[in-house]
Amino acid sequence: MPKLSPLQYISSGVTYADQLRQVQQALDYGADWIQLRWKEGTPKALIQLAEELRILTRNYKARLIINDKLELAEFVDADGLHLGLNDGAIAEARKKLGAHKIIGGTANTLAHVKQRIAENCDYIGLGPLRFTSTKRQLSPVLGLIGYRSIFQGLQQCSISSPPVYAIGGICASDLIPLLQTGVYGVAVSSIINEDPNCIQIIKKNYDKYLTDSQ
Repeated sequence: MPKLSPLQYISSGVTYADQLRQVQQALDYGADWIQLRWKEGTPKALIQLAEELRILTRNYKARLIINDKLELAEFVDADGLHLGLNDGAIAEARKKLGAHKIIGGTANTLAHVKQRIAENCDYIGLGPLRFTSTKRQLSPVLGLIGYRSIFQGLQQCSISSPPVYAIGGICASDLIPLLQTGVYGVAVSSIINEDPNCIQIIKKNYDKYLTDSQ
């Protein structure tokens, strides 16, 4: 599988128009990995949006993954699927979508991360870093201390993990401190909607961090 981008944009917006506009904006400013997440949409509208985003992301040579909806990911031939802890089995998704698709899973604790590793996720979305209003039923906030503790726990058990993405209330200035805890990248929404220039800022800071760390 090709290397994963360090930045995943999670779509947001109550209406179809908001979702489409904000994804288009993110792509225009350089986002190359989109997660479609639209809890308010009707099944019919969600299918229509997914089909439109599939065309858009291909035109921009960007990846598209679908949040939660396995059948929808298969229907539109998305690049993958993201599953929450209660959204379905990773093994079932892998069997249906195939080994070449990206399958990610949510985690909030060290036990969750170990579970996702055992399930052979391609990446893990770990969070939230801090409070965010973009997600209902928010899991306990981790903070930087929580991320450090989880990566230390993996190290103590000599367990390696797939790429881990920090998620939840992240600002552009959080990137370097988060990378220093052990995360691979970030999954964001609001900061890009508010200032799409953050995409290039995050990517440049990521490249600089890798260069300085060598």
